[in-house]
Amino acid sequence: MGQLHFTIDNKHANIRIDIAAADLSGFTRSRIKTLIEDGRLKVNKSDVKHNYKVRSGDIIEIAITDASEELIPEDIPIEILYHDNDIMVLNKPPYMVVYPSAGHDHGTLINAIAFHADNLASIGGPLRPGIVHRLDKDTSGVMVVALSDKAYYGLVEQFSERSINRRYKAIVYGRLKGEEGEISLSIGRSDSDRKKMSTKSKRPKEALTAWKVIERLPGCTLISAKLGTGRTHQIRVHFASTGHPVLGDKTYGSKTSIEISRRKITFPRQMLHAELLGFTHPLTMEYMEFSSPLPEDMNGKLSELRDLA
Repeated sequence: MGQLHFTIDNKHANIRIDIAAADLSGFTRSRIKTLIEDGRLKVNKSDVKHNYKVRSGDIIEIAITDASEELIPEDIPIEILYHDNDIMVLNKPPYMVVYPSAGHDHGTLINAIAFHADNLASIGGPLRPGIVHRLDKDTSGVMVVALSDKAYYGLVEQFSERSINRRYKAIVYGRLKGEEGEISLSIGRSDSDRKKMSTKSKRPKEALTAWKVIERLPGCTLISAKLGTGRTHQIRVHFASTGHPVLGDKTYGSKTSIEISRRKITFPRQMLHAELLGFTHPLTMEYMEFSSPLPEDMNGKLSELRDLA
């Protein structure tokens, strides 16, 4: 049986134990409530109720008895762009889930990172150690993961302050008006489907995406998109809401194929790639910037479309 230890900092102080412990451990709030009910989560070595409000300096201990709660390192090849004792920057391939979840208990990016890294952050553990942001399963590109707790807090602060530089490339349906623009529609959890995000949510948050046309192609447009905020599924939701969904996105827009000159071109996954990530190293304070070329499948689809132009 293993055990997780977390010390409450000022950021997590004065909020409920189930919310704080879920954020720090990577477990869901319902899982945290179960751990509390089972007596496997203690604060300062004492049992608490799920609505207990934590204080700065409180020590949380979680007993791990289930193998499904432990992260198993797996020898999965990954493209590492940078690696030191505090952070790892990598090029995530499409079709890879970032961390274990229901239906994806192995073969994830964090399983691979656990194998290739000598140490992992405790925050977000055991199944999401050091995850400060993520890319969807079908999105490829640059990601940074914290390998130490100090790095975790430093990166989280930068994401919160919106000082991270993030640029994506996407192939979207149809012909956009103009050569560049901004989408500033607020985004929140969908009221009809909790797994989806929506611009018509009852609890929206500000969201800003700046875009620029790179190339106009038959039936679609290759664009560059820069995030001003970091809402879940932001680019996918924003472009779908304007009638130009990301091609291959089965959740928003459902444009998985287009027909040009009687030729049908299919898109097995969403044509979205995190091209650039820039941030300040949380310990050395050096600005760092990493980029990733378009993956083979997106380049292949662009070649098919250009042949029809």
